[in-house]
Amino acid sequence: MFVKGDLVTRSSYGHDVLFRVQEVQEKRVLLYGEEVRLEADAPPLDLVKVQTEEVKRRKEQAKEEEEYSYRLFKQDYQLMRQKREYEASAGYQHGGSYFQLPSRVLHLDGDRLYLKKCIDLYEQLGLQVHGVYVNEKDMPHQVGELIDKINPDILVITGHDAYSQNKGEKHDIRAYRHSKYFAETVREARRKVPHLDQLVIFSGACQSHFESLIGSGSNFASSPTRVNIHALDPVYIVAKISYTSFMEKVNVWDVIRNTLTGEKGLGGVETRGLMRTGMPYQKEEGTFLIEE
Repeated sequence: MFVKGDLVTRSSYGHDVLFRVQEVQEKRVLLYGEEVRLEADAPPLDLVKVQTEEVKRRKEQAKEEEEYSYRLFKQDYQLMRQKREYEASAGYQHGGSYFQLPSRVLHLDGDRLYLKKCIDLYEQLGLQVHGVYVNEKDMPHQVGELIDKINPDILVITGHDAYSQNKGEKHDIRAYRHSKYFAETVREARRKVPHLDQLVIFSGACQSHFESLIGSGSNFASSPTRVNIHALDPVYIVAKISYTSFMEKVNVWDVIRNTLTGEKGLGGVETRGLMRTGMPYQKEEGTFLIEE
């Protein structure tokens, strides 16, 4: 007998992915990936509860991968910062300190636990984010109002997804759990802000229909080869764009190389950075400016 929150694996898939039980139905159990943005279902007889020691081992391995990706991004960030400092010192000859305007991020997520993980990482990386839990099917109906309210520079549309071979070919968006809702959400967002550099959009989850998401107006999306993506991958994409000067284009490879999934699960189009630098910096209570 399974209950919501149990950690399980599927025998039919060689116990490859750790899932948590989301809902127990009469003949099927709805599953959410614990580390990857994958939604699946399976008959109870296919599921095996994972013992405490095995859960600990898998989580430690996942944590090591996350920390490695975080270190790579921090190294990349230091290089970007040094470049900005050099350009600022050359451009502002008066010797005054300078400030940076932070990007506003609106993150819609179909998973509450993943949303919390992402917000924690945004904060570690010094990014301002407004996170909202929204069921994937409701995202197209809510995104317009949220854009009006938050006025974001970057929009993240993610949650869970999966491709089902039984429902159709890989090119058929109807064979995916939530890709059509992600694509509809992107189209609604583009009705509000059509230009790709005025609102940068990441959309998708595990195995999502990459071509439809890019065609709908996403700057970056998952999943070109229909593989699983890590829960935190969208945050690293957002961070790279946020810390790149608006005078520069963000190379797609530079964006995805420090993610946990890489180019098999993530892709996109050339996009301008969002970081803007100004001067002089005067420290005042309640200021929203970031001093370097």
